[in-house]
Amino acid sequence: MSLFSSIKSIFSSAPSSPKEPEILPSEEYQGFTITPAPIQEDGGYRVNGLITKGDRQHDFIRADMLPSSDSCGVEMVRKAKQMIDQQGDGIF
Repeated sequence: MSLFSSIKSIFSSAPSSPKEPEILPSEEYQGFTITPAPIQEDGGYRVNGLITKGDRQHDFIRADMLPSSDSCGVEMVRKAKQMIDQQGDGIF
């Protein structure tokens, strides 16, 4: 590929659309349900998921990027538990 073609492809490529989150198994913690849903983006997976209790829910998304979906799910659960410990029902 020539230098001109490389430069042209940088400016003419369409932006990649975000993919749907991959829903991983939920985990119960102190009456809350934590559902990891990593989002695949360029360079890895973004920490994302849902924290629910009864009919209330909190969308949980962070800037953290990890190399695999599984490691991202583990990190989401860890951070969600920390948030629950700190804020309890104040999350909602």
